[in-house]
Amino acid sequence: MAMQQSSSLRFARAVQALAQAARSLGLIVPGFRSPPRLVGVQRSIKRWPGGATVAVVVRGRPWPAVQADLVEGVVAANQLTSPVSDRARAELWHALEPASPDDAGAMPRGEAA
Repeated sequence: MAMQQSSSLRFARAVQALAQAARSLGLIVPGFRSPPRLVGVQRSIKRWPGGATVAVVVRGRPWPAVQADLVEGVVAANQLTSPVSDRARAELWHALEPASPDDAGAMPRGEAA
């Protein structure tokens, strides 16, 4: 059985995979942080000309919820609308998938060790 990764390492690997995917789609890569500075929110976004920062709560939350907030943060930071947002979401989620079911604790697809 694979050793459980720390939440900060999982967060960093997910952010790297999403940044790579966003760049390949020609999107702005927001900054990411955890936790949000706003008390009582699970996700926040701060925008400025040419960029944004997405902040999400990691601790005490299911990992799929954190991933969803990161993906939606990229979509929101780029102010995407359908159908472009749908295609981007699909590609971003794909970037978060392990290379195979046996690699569930490994790095996301396309990442070098």
